[in-house]
Amino acid sequence: MEAPPAAFCLCCFLVAALAFQAEGEMYTSLQNVRQAIDVERKLIDYLRMYIDSEQQRLEDIKRFHARVSDLHSELYKGPAAATANPLVAFTLVKRLHSEWLNVVYSNEAQENVQNLRSRYKEEEAHLPKVEDLRGAAKGLMRLQDVYSLQVSSLVEGRFQRASGGGVIDVCSPAVSVSLSGDDCFLVGKVAYEQEDYYHSVQWLEESVRLFRGAAGEWSPENEGTLEDALDHLAFSHFKTGNVSYALSLSHELLHHDPMNGRVLQNIEKYEKLLGSAGPTGERSLRRPGSSSLTTRDTYERLCLTQGSQPMHFENPGLFCDLFTNNHSPALLLQPVRREVLSLQPHVELYHNFITDAEADDIKRLAQPGLKRSVVAAGEKQETADYRISKSAWLKGSESSTVGRLDQRISVVTGLNVMHPYAEFLQVVNYGIGGHYEPHFDHATSPTSPVFKLRTGNRMATFMIYLSSVEAGGSTAFIYANFSAPVVEKAAIFWWNLRRNGQGDEDTLHAGCPVLIGDKWVANKWIHEYGQEFERRCSLNPEE
Repeated sequence: MEAPPAAFCLCCFLVAALAFQAEGEMYTSLQNVRQAIDVERKLIDYLRMYIDSEQQRLEDIKRFHARVSDLHSELYKGPAAATANPLVAFTLVKRLHSEWLNVVYSNEAQENVQNLRSRYKEEEAHLPKVEDLRGAAKGLMRLQDVYSLQVSSLVEGRFQRASGGGVIDVCSPAVSVSLSGDDCFLVGKVAYEQEDYYHSVQWLEESVRLFRGAAGEWSPENEGTLEDALDHLAFSHFKTGNVSYALSLSHELLHHDPMNGRVLQNIEKYEKLLGSAGPTGERSLRRPGSSSLTTRDTYERLCLTQGSQPMHFENPGLFCDLFTNNHSPALLLQPVRREVLSLQPHVELYHNFITDAEADDIKRLAQPGLKRSVVAAGEKQETADYRISKSAWLKGSESSTVGRLDQRISVVTGLNVMHPYAEFLQVVNYGIGGHYEPHFDHATSPTSPVFKLRTGNRMATFMIYLSSVEAGGSTAFIYANFSAPVVEKAAIFWWNLRRNGQGDEDTLHAGCPVLIGDKWVANKWIHEYGQEFERRCSLNPEE
């Protein structure tokens, strides 16, 4: 069977300009997406200027058309009328020789569009790349999977999932937008190109439905058409085993493009397959398994609850208090509101750890240095699809906001957080469907870049929530079977290592995809060395 062509002629020069650019990372941070709004505002202004220029040009053409039409309806009554008066004859000859030439071959239209293209070129470096479009599409599919969202609802701007034969709202965004047939086509095409037919079928079905509803009319800003969507959808259904529906869609496509030899060939093969195997009905789509994410079911269940920490009455060892860390002088007058979320691993949440002004200052300082977040890969670090965010590292001084946060972390934890005994503050902003799949913060390999500081492994994690989110973004502890929601201005703390220095496997955790909102966090990773007298070894070597 032949698949539809992998590449398409892009019909709009704005889209075409993206095709030759290098891979982008705008989709990995909502801060960059927000900056893209300013770029589009400029493009809107440029397009308005182009429209005004074109309208003036068309007004001139309409004026010329009206004048010539009036001559033919009023002055040129008969064949002799155009020649009897030498002035009339002269103006006719002159008009046919030069005026029509100037109108038909005017460079003004080309100049107008060239001006628009030149201004667009000035903003090109700040525009999304092809990789951004793919990354954004993957983000939508990630949200669809993790939060069990219905594609048909997403298309209408609603975040809903099936439940008990009906649908329920997962969340209700303050601002929403519906998707077009071309929007759905591009998401489905991204899945299709990855041979992910589970997703391509669902998104292309919506694309075909919307394109049919528009009577197959094509808009100049679209990349796809009804024929393109049918082509990809038919082959996707074939790949999922639904040959009869693939045949039906191919016949519909042939109606639009009767001379398409490839489609004719596919129809012939589909008919042979059905003839030899007998009639086959529609098969239910099943999401493929994951070999790389063995804890996927638990991870997604914890994310779906959007915060499912155990209730205190279920575990009497959990409690809330006003924490002074053994009567630390810095906390006696203003203790921290502490909530113990888990005993194994030991996880604590500190409410109102940071002020709004401090959070805004940290985000402002981090913005110029935001770069794609990386993960450890042997002795090196590299980007990965299972971590979608951008991050920046901030050094602190006693007078800076970062320095004051370092002091506050040290007071609350009782640990030495000065470099190199702790890493600099890492500020993270998540992107479209931004997430970090299950991972350990401590190094699990002796060649990990974590050991470059030569201060041992990451003993503890202190994470500050710099913003709130409308939905999603919880921190899920996989083996401990609970998730903590994003609590604005709070901080969460846990030990990555046991007292014997071994990694605590119960700290396997994930940053759930951000469903709606702009998630910012700040991480402080505290290393083993420098803490020898702050967290002593236990008499029990197994502890």
